[in-house]
Amino acid sequence: MLGLIGRKLGMTRVFLEDGTAVPVTVVEVPTNYVVQVKTKDTDGYDALQLGAFEAKPKNVTKPLLKHFEKHGVKPLKVLKEFRVDNPSDFKEGQELSLADVFQPGDLVDVVGKSKGRGFTGTMKRWDFGGFPKSHGHRYHRAVGAIGNRTDPGRVWKGKKMAGHYGNETVRIQALVVVDVIPEKGLLLLKGSVPGAVKGTLFLEKSRISYRRKLKLKQEKFSSKASVVKGESP
Repeated sequence: MLGLIGRKLGMTRVFLEDGTAVPVTVVEVPTNYVVQVKTKDTDGYDALQLGAFEAKPKNVTKPLLKHFEKHGVKPLKVLKEFRVDNPSDFKEGQELSLADVFQPGDLVDVVGKSKGRGFTGTMKRWDFGGFPKSHGHRYHRAVGAIGNRTDPGRVWKGKKMAGHYGNETVRIQALVVVDVIPEKGLLLLKGSVPGAVKGTLFLEKSRISYRRKLKLKQEKFSSKASVVKGESP
């Protein structure tokens, strides 16, 4: 699915003409550049390698500098491949703007890195209930027994235990595009997206937009009036 590279700016709310308040995430989507066009003949699959956010040459590795130079594109910070069915419709160095890909009412999948929360216990990481908090009890937020009996006599792989929580790739599916502000390169998505402010996001046309439930959701939103007023993030 064709998509774009963006950056999370924060959350706010906008008001529709009928007075409905809609919580939205503001995503900055700069001009994306087609760095490389991949086809089945040359690479075994059809895809576009896009890049965004200009970088200083001194901050880019030499192999990547040569890669950009070979395809006639200036150095960029972020690269991402998107599968497409018609790679022949694009050419290297082509610019893709926000308005070229997304329109208000579209359903979008958003991929990003969730906030890292470090080493956490089982109650925070896996929502364990913990032990009784009554007077005299020796354990409260402990994990409890993790072993088994003689058979199998070991701890199973994948056992939910304390450990690193967050900083994982997360995909949020079928978020509605509330509004597109192409002159400022801003995209307003209904709801929240993964990651911290200024985190990199990958936006693409939703893979599940064909589902009846989502089509009804899309129609319900598009039937409302357009955005008339908003507040800054």
